[in-house]
Amino acid sequence: MDIWSFGWTLSVIGMAGTMLVLWCLSLLILLLRKIFPYKPEATTPKKG
Repeated sequence: MDIWSFGWTLSVIGMAGTMLVLWCLSLLILLLRKIFPYKPEATTPKKG
């Protein structure tokens, strides 16, 4: 494999790997949001 083919192959594999990792992280974030849903704090009347 010549140097240009190797470079393009490595670039494409690197980009695909990055997209795969970002997709896995987004799934992990969605899972954590389902496990720990956001609950806003109860508003208390202010004194004063």
